[in-house]
Amino acid sequence: MPAKSKSQQQAAGIALAAKRGEKKVSELKGASKSMYESMDEKELQELAETKTRGKPDHVGD
Repeated sequence: MPAKSKSQQQAAGIALAAKRGEKKVSELKGASKSMYESMDEKELQELAETKTRGKPDHVGD
């Protein structure tokens, strides 16, 4: 599933880094912390790999 916005893609990248041990879990906040807890590494990688060209910065509800 591709990311719907640049901010979602970035949050997934940060959560993925924490899953891989490249970033401390205690440094996570907001969406990245939620993604870290609820998604596995494969799902996070799919979101993080999304190209951001043409994506909005944020998507509202």
